[in-house]
Amino acid sequence: MTADHFITHLQLQPHPEGGFFKETYRSSGIIPSQSLTDFNGDRHYSTAIYFLLEQGNFSAFHRIKSDECWHFYEGDTLLIHVIDNKGNYSCTRLGRKIDEGEMFQFVVPAGCWFASETAPETPFTLVGCTVAPGFDFADFEMANAENLSKEYPQHESLIRSLCR
Repeated sequence: MTADHFITHLQLQPHPEGGFFKETYRSSGIIPSQSLTDFNGDRHYSTAIYFLLEQGNFSAFHRIKSDECWHFYEGDTLLIHVIDNKGNYSCTRLGRKIDEGEMFQFVVPAGCWFASETAPETPFTLVGCTVAPGFDFADFEMANAENLSKEYPQHESLIRSLCR
């Protein structure tokens, strides 16, 4: 199977942060805004997408207001880069090689800056992302390389390589 096969058969579309996606689930249930903190408006309980990255492309640094659970499906290793609010950096390898430390699932905590890219030897990776409370573009912030580098100068090289 190739990336083009999945893009075609899953009807994936270009994503603003890079890669391709398709929303596959949006709960019918709604959390009222008065029950949420740090959100402007009501949110669905949960949402889910397919997300595909090809070698040479990346999902640019961004953050959202909800936890985001990543699920590995197909292809090979995906690198998920996370910078938390204290400036701590971590890289998680999502993939099928669990005996080499890769994971099938990983949660990016709400409010952390994160980006993803395929590992150097990986032609493509197909994953799923589940967000709760559900994803809304009002909760999405794309990083500005200049500003994020000033905030976390120890990670400037990585930030500049994974921002648009």
